[in-house]
Amino acid sequence: MEIRVTPTPVSVLLEGRSFLEGPRWRAGRLWVSDLYLGEVLAVDPVSGSAEVVAEVPGQPSGLGWLPDGRMLVVSMLDRHLLRQEPTGDLAVHADLAAFCGGHLNDLVVDEHGRAYAGNFGFDLMAGETPRPTVLMRVDPDGATSVAAKDLMFPNGSVILPAAGGPRTLVVAETFENRLTAFDIAEDGALVNQRVWADLGSGALRAPGLPADDRPAAADGICADAEGAIWVADAFHDRVLRVHEGGEVSEEVRTGVETAYACALGGADGHTLFICTARSFLDDERRATRESRVLTCRVDVPAA
Repeated sequence: MEIRVTPTPVSVLLEGRSFLEGPRWRAGRLWVSDLYLGEVLAVDPVSGSAEVVAEVPGQPSGLGWLPDGRMLVVSMLDRHLLRQEPTGDLAVHADLAAFCGGHLNDLVVDEHGRAYAGNFGFDLMAGETPRPTVLMRVDPDGATSVAAKDLMFPNGSVILPAAGGPRTLVVAETFENRLTAFDIAEDGALVNQRVWADLGSGALRAPGLPADDRPAAADGICADAEGAIWVADAFHDRVLRVHEGGEVSEEVRTGVETAYACALGGADGHTLFICTARSFLDDERRATRESRVLTCRVDVPAA
């Protein structure tokens, strides 16, 4: 499979952070979590100025919003899904510790306010062997259940635009090097599990990248208006535009920095925001201030 390497100019929007994750575009700003500084930021897309909108000592990650506008934020270390009230205070929306085999991680929230959240499944920082875990569903009232089982590091998730049929949830299985899809039933159940894109092929290694025998590792993801998914490849310094079935049509490189998450947004939806860092390990990143948000222009806007 030949990848078109896009000579897209990449600009720096935000820098000097610890480890940035979970970017989301909302209300004219980029919202992003800084894991090791324990802050959720709202970033102006022009000036790059950042406002701290929440402090999460348990390490913030995935972000989403309920239909009434209240923000949901993952607290990774205590496995809590938090809810920010209009006062700015954070309350426990759901305690997910009983379902997690490791840190709570990224999530996606549907139009009904149902949150689908993944977790590591094992102690990544201690170097444990990866093992399967679950994707959890949290209803708007905080009721929690298992939405899907036997996933290998369920990570970034998106809900694709509907095309006359059921809505589709796609989750990145980082340690299976694939994107896995489910239909979302009317009651919120995830059904019809299938591989949306297999990224494990060595043919995905584009010319010019450093020699590396690892396949693409799908981390954070976002969808565009054509139903393609931009995938941050946590094993390489790039973001890939992937289509259902596995075709890769574009690649944006991030230099010497690894891409861990991405989001589409901007005033016209054509800006790709990419969270980067030199590594992900907490003992390497916690004391550094090297994580950045890069931006570039893309042809197809956000979904």
